[in-house]
Parts: sequence; structure tokens; C-alpha cells
Amino acid sequence: MSKKGREKNTKNKAKHARLVAQKKNRKKTEVAVRKERLKNIIKKIKENSK
Repeated sequence: MSKKGREKNTKNKAKHARLVAQKKNRKKTEVAVRKERLKNIIKKIKENSK
């Protein structure tokens, strides 16, 4: 028999989805920042070598 009343686990699922999305966004921004730093370092090296 199914449970009567409030839906089961909807709060936990929503919370988990939000936390996973935060983690993905944080990782994505870290990767972007790292790429930008590396680009700047390479650019400075090229300028100094000329």
C-alpha cells in the first residue's frame, strides 16, 4: 500500500539536487579561473621572452 499524506523524500531530494548543483557550479568556476590564470602566465612569459 502506498503512503498516505505528504509525499515521501521530496524535501531531501530537492536539497540534494541544490547541493549537487552548487558543487558543479563551484567546480566549473574553479576550472575557468585556473584556465584564465594559466593564460595570463603564458602571455607574460611570451612577452618577456621577446
